[in-house]
Amino acid sequence: MAMVDLAPFGFEDERERMWVRPLADGKFEICCIPFRVYGMALGDVVRLHEGRWVENVVASSGRLVFRVFFAEPRPPVTGGDSREALREAISVGGFIAEWSGDRHVAVDIPEGVDPSRLFSSVEQEVESGSAFWEWAHSEPFRNALAK
Repeated sequence: MAMVDLAPFGFEDERERMWVRPLADGKFEICCIPFRVYGMALGDVVRLHEGRWVENVVASSGRLVFRVFFAEPRPPVTGGDSREALREAISVGGFIAEWSGDRHVAVDIPEGVDPSRLFSSVEQEVESGSAFWEWAHSEPFRNALAK
């Protein structure tokens, strides 16, 4: 396990726990899909500080993370709650995803795979303001150690 301090990403006093696998030369592979960390994805290679804190990303896996957050209150089901459509798009597309409750999902996008069906499944809610999406690589990875 490794930790990422989320302060550089606007989440003061919060951390995200990352599953890692040891590699050679003190490097580790990220073995989970990041929920709040920017600039990091499943399979990226990182270095740790003091054996616990992610210090930097040393090699990108080429994967991306597509994240969606569904706001509260949820619209009526007849009004277009798109969570089931997104679950279906994830399944049909063969993607892997991690949900935090039923309102926040992080989806792994392998290099060269078209994720447009994922976005299409939530587009109406995004346009109405009841869902928000982002790419985890919209910002580079930063750590709180570099002050």
